[in-house]
Amino acid sequence: MFSVTVRDHMMIAHSFRGEVFGPAQRLHGATYVIDATFRRDALDADNIVVDIGRATEALRAVVGELTYRNLDDEAAFADVNTSTEWLAKVVADRLADRLLAGALGDGARDVSAIAVTLHESHVAWASYERAP
Repeated sequence: MFSVTVRDHMMIAHSFRGEVFGPAQRLHGATYVIDATFRRDALDADNIVVDIGRATEALRAVVGELTYRNLDDEAAFADVNTSTEWLAKVVADRLADRLLAGALGDGARDVSAIAVTLHESHVAWASYERAP
């Protein structure tokens, strides 16, 4: 299995509902370092998994839709606890949509998995992996 990973970051504000979240129930900020990994069994005709430049642009576009926003105010996230785990899925799903739409090039259509990891800090992170 081959893989290529690209990285970006985003800053968001949000709050949580539920006693399990303690003081994070209040509005607070979070800064995430985001790794998006694309996997495939065999390299394409150019001996790559995906074009790194296109993958970087796709991740930047997804992050641009989320960064510097209070997610509590976004209609798409109404009544959702925007946990790190859940946000990893949102980013992966949006990357998969872009991949399937051709934004990463025709060769990327053979990607077998997209894994997204959101690093909350140097000691805590969450991931989500899916097929495109």
